[in-house]
Amino acid sequence: MEDLRGRVAVVTGGGSGMGRATCLALAARGVHVVVADLDGPRTEAVAAEIAARGGEGLGVPCDVSQDAEVAALRTSAVEHFGEVDIVMSNVGVLTVGNPEDIPMSAWRRMVETNLLSVARGISVFLPSMLERGAGHIVNTASTAGLWAYSYERLPYSATKAAVVAMSEALALYARPRGVGVTCLCPGPVKTNIGEQIEWFGGVRPLHGPPLEPIEAAVVGEQVVQAILDGTFLLLTHPAETHAILVERAEDPESFLAAQVARM
Repeated sequence: MEDLRGRVAVVTGGGSGMGRATCLALAARGVHVVVADLDGPRTEAVAAEIAARGGEGLGVPCDVSQDAEVAALRTSAVEHFGEVDIVMSNVGVLTVGNPEDIPMSAWRRMVETNLLSVARGISVFLPSMLERGAGHIVNTASTAGLWAYSYERLPYSATKAAVVAMSEALALYARPRGVGVTCLCPGPVKTNIGEQIEWFGGVRPLHGPPLEPIEAAVVGEQVVQAILDGTFLLLTHPAETHAILVERAEDPESFLAAQVARM
């Protein structure tokens, strides 16, 4: 997409963090933004921020773990603004605990929210994009889906790795048909994801990647640029992450041994 003005975007998880930042960045370029989030008041607050800056925003409460609510989200967007050009599936929750302490109920919640929400976004929004031969899908994964830097967030790493693989396979299909695909793999970003943590076996320090936290507003701008440029893999810390992935690819055994040693 060379010109975003007048386009319509839907951003799930848009009430805070990277989602909110992307909503504001898109609106600043003239995009009509549908802010979707489980927290209704937050959607309204972000939509009000957009309006205060001269943009067009609509807040829509949405539970992305429910098929019907994602379908209703598209209906609301189309009725209010018209056909959707950009979809960002950005909802993510975090379960923390030793692998043996995490129950299957928590695994199911993570799969429904982190992984199947992305599948729902594709199922609901992709068909109309394919009909028009235009559009762009952004799926939020994580550096945790690119390499394992912790063991206490196993379901999170698994679901985010699946989002990476899903997005790459989708790009093989969608790109030749005029629909762009971006997989956002953020490193540490200053957001409120801590509100979503479900702890098992007690609260403990988390292992993280060797990357410096950045502001969510930076990521919002990166997402917009990725849409404009047609970028597939969007790394919030490109140079550092690239170096880590090269090291892992060159010698997986030594890389894993080093990871184990720092636990």
